[in-house]
Amino acid sequence: MDTATAPARVKIKRWLPYWAVFQADVSQTLRSWVYRTWVLVSVLVTVGYLLYRRGVAHEAGIVQPASLLISDLLRWTVLGSVTLIIVLTAGSISSERGTMADSVLSRGISRYQYFLGKWHARLAAVLLTFLVMGTGALVSSYFLLHEDLSLTGSAVALLTVLALLAVVVSCGVAVSAMAPSTVVAIAVLWLALYGSGFLLMLLPEPLPSPDRILNRLPNVLRGYYDLQSAGRLVGYSALASCVAALVGLGCFSRRDV
Repeated sequence: MDTATAPARVKIKRWLPYWAVFQADVSQTLRSWVYRTWVLVSVLVTVGYLLYRRGVAHEAGIVQPASLLISDLLRWTVLGSVTLIIVLTAGSISSERGTMADSVLSRGISRYQYFLGKWHARLAAVLLTFLVMGTGALVSSYFLLHEDLSLTGSAVALLTVLALLAVVVSCGVAVSAMAPSTVVAIAVLWLALYGSGFLLMLLPEPLPSPDRILNRLPNVLRGYYDLQSAGRLVGYSALASCVAALVGLGCFSRRDV
C-alpha cells in the first residue's frame, strides 16, 4: 500500500515584497537625472570651492580655518540640495499613481510594504550619498586647507546635517503619497519646508532652527559641541521623520490609487 507523500512546507517570506520595492526604487533613484544632477553639481561645487580657497591661501597668503570653510560648504550644499531633494522625493509615489494598482499593488504587495520600501529606499540613497560626499570634503580639507578640524566634531557635524536631510526626505515621501500629482507634491513640499524654516527662525534663541544649527557648524567642526544637544537634535529629527512617514502612510492606506 502506497503512502501519500507529505507536501513540502513552503517558507513564506513576508518581507520579500518590501525588499523588492526597496531594491527597485534604489536602482530607479540612482538612474534618475535629478539624482545625477544633484551629485554632479555637489561634487563640482565642492572641488571648485576647495581648490579656489587653496589657491587664495597659496597665492595671496590669506589662510582661513578649515572649520569655517567646510561649514560654509556644508551650509550652501545643504541649502542648494534641498530643492533637488524635494524634486527627487516628491515624485517617489505620485509619479507612479497611474500604474500603481495594476503593476504593484495587485501583485501581493501591501500598501504598507510599498510605502516603507519607497521611504527607506529614498532615505538610504540620499543620506548615504551625502555621507560619502561630506566625508570626501572633510578628508580633502585635511590636505588642502589649514587644519583645525576635530575628528569627533566632524562626525557630529555630518550627523547633524544628515538628521536635517532625513526630515526633508521623509516629508517628501509622505507628501508624495498624499498629493494627486508630482507637480502638486513639489509645490506643497517646497512651500511647507521653506515656510516652516522661516517660522522657526522667528522663535526665541534657545529653540533650535535649521538656520541656527547650520550657523553653529564651525564650532562643532572644531570640537566645541554639546553631545546631549546633538543627541536631542538627532532624536527630534528622527521623531519628526517618523511622524511625517506615519501621516503619509495613514493617508496612503486609505486613498484610491
